Amino acid sequence: MTSTPALRLLVGTLVVLLVAEPPGALQKCIFDEVQAQVRVVRAASIHPQGPPDEPTPAPPTGPRHQRSSLGEMTSSSPGSPRPIRIHTWIPRESDHLSDAEKGRLEAAVEEAVRVVSSLLSVNRVVGPLLLSRDVNKYCKFIWSNSRTSNYNRCGRSNSNYRNETCLDVTIPDQHLSGCDIYPEPDSPLRTVLRPEGPGLPDTDFLLYLHTQSTDKCRAEPSVLAYAAACQTDPQGRPVAGVVVICRDRLSEAAYNHQATVQTVIHELFHALGFSRDLYHTWRDCSSSSTALGSGCSPRGKVVHSDGSGQMRIYTSAVLSALQTHLTSPDPELGGPLENLDAPGRASSHWEARVLRGSIMAAELEDPATVRIDPVTLAALQDSGWYRVELSRAQSLVWGEGEGSSFGSLSTCQHNSSSFFCTGSGLGCHFLHLHKGECQTDPYMEGCRVFKPLKNSSECWKKENTRPTPELHRSGEIWGLGSRCFSSNLTRQMQFLVSSGSVEGRCYRHRCTGPNRYQIQVSGSDWVDCPPGGAIQINGYQGLVFCPDRRLCLYPDVTPPSDDVGGFPPSNTSDPHGMMNSAQDGGWWTLRPHTELSVASALGFTAAVCLLAALAVSYRKCRSCKNRVRTVPDDHSDL
Repeated sequence: MTSTPALRLLVGTLVVLLVAEPPGALQKCIFDEVQAQVRVVRAASIHPQGPPDEPTPAPPTGPRHQRSSLGEMTSSSPGSPRPIRIHTWIPRESDHLSDAEKGRLEAAVEEAVRVVSSLLSVNRVVGPLLLSRDVNKYCKFIWSNSRTSNYNRCGRSNSNYRNETCLDVTIPDQHLSGCDIYPEPDSPLRTVLRPEGPGLPDTDFLLYLHTQSTDKCRAEPSVLAYAAACQTDPQGRPVAGVVVICRDRLSEAAYNHQATVQTVIHELFHALGFSRDLYHTWRDCSSSSTALGSGCSPRGKVVHSDGSGQMRIYTSAVLSALQTHLTSPDPELGGPLENLDAPGRASSHWEARVLRGSIMAAELEDPATVRIDPVTLAALQDSGWYRVELSRAQSLVWGEGEGSSFGSLSTCQHNSSSFFCTGSGLGCHFLHLHKGECQTDPYMEGCRVFKPLKNSSECWKKENTRPTPELHRSGEIWGLGSRCFSSNLTRQMQFLVSSGSVEGRCYRHRCTGPNRYQIQVSGSDWVDCPPGGAIQINGYQGLVFCPDRRLCLYPDVTPPSDDVGGFPPSNTSDPHGMMNSAQDGGWWTLRPHTELSVASALGFTAAVCLLAALAVSYRKCRSCKNRVRTVPDDHSDL
C-alpha cells in the first residue's frame, strides 16, 4: 500500500497535534551526571601524566625524542585574544539523518556557534589543534626511575589499546598526537605505537556533534541534548568536547529551532568550562591585564558554602556582577549554585530561585524568556581562559535590584517580592511575554512563580486569538505588540456583570519612554498605564494593573521575530561585526522541496476535512483515561 503526499501530510499534522512539545515545557540537563562518567584528558607541557592512582612524576631532564601534543603550540602571543574558533566535527557514530534533519541541525548549531564565538575570545592555538592520547589507556607502565634517560616515558604498551573515545564518540587518529614506546630504560630506541596525526587547522575548540537515539535519550524523554568536556590544554582550557543531540528531537513534529539553539549554547558553555569538574582549574588573571591562561596563576578552590549552606562561586567578576544585578554590596553574594541534586556539593547550574531565566539556570523555559546574562559571562571570564564581551550580555530581569536576600527560602514564600507568587492562580510570566500559572517545582523548593501556560500563552502570537464570548468580554488583543497584564476587566453590558478574578490577559502596549507606556484594549483608545498603578478602561468594569520596571526598560526583551529567528538580541549592538564562527566545510546541503501536484492538492483538501473531523473527535476524548501522551512537562533544568 502506498501513501499519497496528502495522506503523509495529514499524518504529520496529527503527530504535531499530539506529540509536539507545548510552550513552557522544560528541557532536562544531565550534564553533571554525564561528565562524571567521562575522563577529561589534560595535555602535559612536556609529557603526559602517569597511570591512575599514581602521582604525576616530575618532567624528565634528559633529551626529548617525542613531540608534545598541545604544550608547545597551545596559544599565540599573550595580549592578543581573538574570537574563539569552534570547529564542528560529525563523528561516524551519528545516525544517518534525512536532508530535512540535517538542515535543522546545521541551522541550529551554526547559530549557536556564532553566538558563542561572538562572546568569547582566546589566545588562539598556533598551528593545527592536536589532541592528546590518554597515557592511562595506551601505556601499561611508565619508567619511574628518575636516574634513567627514559624516565617518565612509556615502557610497555597496553595490548588492549584500540582508540581514544569520549562519550561514546571515537576520536579520529588524524586529530591525535602520536605515542611512542621505550622498551629499555636507558636506550634511545623506541617503537612508534601510533603516528602523529595532522591535526585541525584554524581551531581553538573541537566540537564533536553526535546525533543519535542513545540510551540516555530514550530513558529521559525531556532530554534534548547532553554534553561533556573531553580534553584540556596544559593551562586547563577545554579544547575538545562532545554534544549529543537526541535524534528524535530533530523530527518535524518535535523540532523547535530556538529551543535547539538555546540547548546547544547551554551545553557548549558547560563543555567550555562552566562545569563543577573544572572549577578548581580556573585561573586568576587579575595581575595581568592582557594575558590569558599561561600568564595567570591557578585560582584553586573557588566554590565555598555561605552561612546558610548555599554553595557559591566566589570570584571577582561573578561577585561584582551579582552585586550590581541585585543592587547590594553584600560580600557574601557569590554566584549561587543549584543544590537540589547534590546538597553541599557544587553544581554546574545556577540556583533557580536567584538566577531564573539565565542560560545556565537549572531549568529553562520558552526560549524567548532565556537570557545570556551578565553573571554567566562573568563566570566564564573568571575561568581565566577567555576574554569575554561582557557588554553583549542580555538583560537578566529576574530579581534585578531586589537586594541580597532575594530568592531565599525565608523570603520567597511571604509575598515579599513581585517576582514570586502564592497560591495556584493565573497571572503573567515576569517578562510579560506570556500568560502564566503560579507553580512550583523541585528546583524552586516551595517558592512559586508564574510559569508560561502549556498552550497559547504567548501574547505576541496573533494566531493565539480564538474568538469566544469570553474573549469579547475581556477585551484581549494578541499580536506582536501585545504583552501580558494582570486584569479583571469585563465589558459592560446592558445587564450588570461583576468583574471577574484577576488573571493574566493580553493587551497591546507601546512605549512612550523608559518604564513608561500606554495600553490598548479591544475597542478602546490608547491609555497611559502608570507603572505600579492600575487603570480603568471606558466601556469596561474592573481594572488593568500596570507592572513597574518590567516594560519599556529592557530593549532586548522582545518576542522572537519568527520560528527560525536568532537568539534574543543582547542589550547592546555589535559594532565590531564579531558574529563570526569557524566554518567546518563538512555541513550538508538541503535538497529543494518538491511541489505538490494538482492531485495532491485535491487530496490535501480531503485530508483537511478528515483532519477537522479527527480534531473534533480528539477534543471529545481528551478526558478519557487512555489518551495519547505528550512530551512530559518535566519541572527540571534544560
